[in-house]
Amino acid sequence: MPDENAYIDFHCHPALKPFGHSFRKDPAGTQSGHRSHKTSLWRYDPPSLPDKLLNFVGGLTKFSQSNGHSLARGGVEVICASLYPLERGFVNNGIRNELVRDLLLNFAVGIGDRRIDHLQQLTDYFEDLKLEYQFYRQRQGKVVTLPGGRYTYRLVAGYSEIEAFREQAATGGIRTIAVVLSIEGLHVLNTGLGEDPQEEGVILRLREIKGWETPPFFITLAHHFWNHICGHAPSLSGVVSRHVDQAEGMGLGITALGRRVISEMLSRVHGPRVLPDLKHMSARARQEFYNLRESGGFGDTDFPLLVSHGACNGLISSENPIPSSRPNARRLNPVEINFYDDEIVRIARSGGLFALQLDERRIVSREVLEKTKTSVHRHKIMHYRSELLWFQVQHVAETLDAAGLFAWGCMAIGSDFDGIIDPLNGFWTAEELPFLADFLERHAYNYLKDARWNLSENHISADEVIRRIFSENGRLFLKNHFR
Repeated sequence: MPDENAYIDFHCHPALKPFGHSFRKDPAGTQSGHRSHKTSLWRYDPPSLPDKLLNFVGGLTKFSQSNGHSLARGGVEVICASLYPLERGFVNNGIRNELVRDLLLNFAVGIGDRRIDHLQQLTDYFEDLKLEYQFYRQRQGKVVTLPGGRYTYRLVAGYSEIEAFREQAATGGIRTIAVVLSIEGLHVLNTGLGEDPQEEGVILRLREIKGWETPPFFITLAHHFWNHICGHAPSLSGVVSRHVDQAEGMGLGITALGRRVISEMLSRVHGPRVLPDLKHMSARARQEFYNLRESGGFGDTDFPLLVSHGACNGLISSENPIPSSRPNARRLNPVEINFYDDEIVRIARSGGLFALQLDERRIVSREVLEKTKTSVHRHKIMHYRSELLWFQVQHVAETLDAAGLFAWGCMAIGSDFDGIIDPLNGFWTAEELPFLADFLERHAYNYLKDARWNLSENHISADEVIRRIFSENGRLFLKNHFR
């Protein structure tokens, strides 16, 4: 792990594939001690040429992107690992042929046929969540020897532990990838399964999570399907969206149960505060969230706004959904799941964090993506594709500067590696993050030469811009808010 990098990724799913493959064993949920096994978090599985072609043509990412080996090679020091029981809506969908249905999901996320069989019969998201939590716990602290040295991973409960591991590595000791747990989707509380859930049971399950030895730092309130907590935004695309129905609950606001759950997350009475993650919420639910936060509707009003893996849509606000006058606004993807300019300003003013995802279908419009230059030369592909992410970075910076705010203080990386994403071509896995940083720095340098700012403090070097996005902003956020 190159010390000069020390990257932080605020959203990835390193266990999704190995945990899925563990269902071929008895008991399910057992992580192998052999780092080359499919059920190991360390299994190195870089994309082959056929893998890349499948991704390029169909947007399907079956290879591993955030395994421990790739994280180590990419200089990633801290990850926010997302626990995610895959929702039944993916496996109980409109495809009548069971074989075709299973093959589609397996190709989409690479989790194995036995895991799909389990999900089709799943009646308890909460037990599935706990099984994945234990999957991480089983091998933490176990040392593996990689070409770059000796490594381990550990679940952490606070920022002080992250600092201790950094000091250990600096003195030539074992290098530790710090794993901050998060959860994607409040359906994990056994909501969204049909009938209205029993409120007290939901709260008790949340309190159990907060009582874990390493509880989650944040939880995404919504995800792909209705969860009785709040409305969600349309989130699927490509071949998956044509066969999966997200309609129920889409676009709704926050329910009474949702208000109580969020208040319980923020309360410190039954455990540490758990931050709400705004990704996947409908625009209406997000607006209600901001209003309730400001009016004291959740009890706590002094907490930062967080988006663990998001993108801007270039539009002024949900009430005025037209592109802003900034040069990249019309290049971005103008969809509801992406964030409006007024939301970016809110996040920055709250001392919050906006982590940019690396799904090329999200960060720019379809038209821009289709017109992006191609090449047979890898360095040119990397230049063209990294510019798509730069459009997001520049838009955030200019939006904040126009609001009289520091332009570079709230951005980070939330790759969503090993989620159902289509990564930037050329930057397939965590191993390529140093290349992404280098190419982004070139775009930053070219931009900053002629940039004009309302606030003089926003004129900083390209090198500092990239350090902030890939590590420093995230480190400061964890230092200020992680326990």
